[in-house]
Amino acid sequence: MDILAAILADLQEDVPVQEVRIGPFWTAVISKHCGLASTTLGFTRDLPPGPPVKEPGTLKSKTALELCQYIYSESLLERSVGLAALNSLLRPETEQLVEVNAGELLARLGVGKKVCVVGHFPFIPSLREQVGQLWVLELNPRPGDLPAEEAARILPEADIVAITSTGLINGTMGDLLKLRREDAVTMVLGPSTPLSPRWFEFKVDLVSGTLVRDPDLVLRLISEGATFRQFRGRGIQTVTLVSPRLKS
Repeated sequence: MDILAAILADLQEDVPVQEVRIGPFWTAVISKHCGLASTTLGFTRDLPPGPPVKEPGTLKSKTALELCQYIYSESLLERSVGLAALNSLLRPETEQLVEVNAGELLARLGVGKKVCVVGHFPFIPSLREQVGQLWVLELNPRPGDLPAEEAARILPEADIVAITSTGLINGTMGDLLKLRREDAVTMVLGPSTPLSPRWFEFKVDLVSGTLVRDPDLVLRLISEGATFRQFRGRGIQTVTLVSPRLKS
């Protein structure tokens, strides 16, 4: 069973969908809560035939669990909707959460360590100055990044591995997790991250994601093209679940 199937299996309560919002950078679904996911279209050469959303205008008439099934779609955009729907049904107990963002946590844990981050995040320049060694793997590499194809060579070398949760949308998460060392501290991060302790069964130690505190504001920001950096301090809270293994 993969991580998404494991999390879905825990969801017993289905609720109507109140809103679906697909912006240029972020997708939101409101059901029990407001869930986010990265808006992902993929490269043109990889797109399946047909429209990226097969039934526009009907998504709000579905239930949250029905939309969750979109995570298995061939369309990456529908997978984004499905992951946002999944996140809209999740809300860990407050006592399980640590209010700290992923960049700060990686900087603290990575002192003198070899760190690999899959995905280029805004904190990368400052993180590079604070850890022993930093590799960044990216599908669209920026200066200083390595191409994603280097994962099989780099990941087994890392003491700390941090993987963007968009790997759940593009289908790379499972393969990336298999490439880590057994003793590597592993983080999954980003607003798309399902905040579920099920990750711990897959030897993920840190689950860093986002809680939406002001859905109306967040929907407005998404509609007006906000990047995640423009969300900071505006309607969201960045939080982390820490595994018992790391606490011991």
